[in-house]
Amino acid sequence: MNSDTISDFLTRIRNAQQAGHRRVDIPASKIKRAISKILVDKGYISKFIDIEDGKQGVLRLFLKYDAYGQPVIKEIKRISKPGLRKYSSNVDLPKSYSGLGIVIVSTSMGVMTDKEARKLNVGGEILCSVY
Repeated sequence: MNSDTISDFLTRIRNAQQAGHRRVDIPASKIKRAISKILVDKGYISKFIDIEDGKQGVLRLFLKYDAYGQPVIKEIKRISKPGLRKYSSNVDLPKSYSGLGIVIVSTSMGVMTDKEARKLNVGGEILCSVY
């Protein structure tokens, strides 16, 4: 069992896209729901639904592909890991691909993108970057 659930979440998305799947099921948690909501809002996945299974629940993510069948998410990678946490103030938040991608940050005000964190003047743990 992988102790880094966010890394597992990102890997499942990556693997499903490489295999050309239209959807992927992932064990649910609050932080994964928050990351999924950001991915939908920013147009990286088409939608996600919560499926109750009597335990922790399952998130079903519907992946997006362009007109040529290429995944919309070109790269999705974990930045802060359990062995080496990465924190940043609002002024030092990194930009993903010069602002073309997004960086997802866990702040005291919730999980948000780097742009939203800069606007609200909050820093936090840099979870992952998506391009």
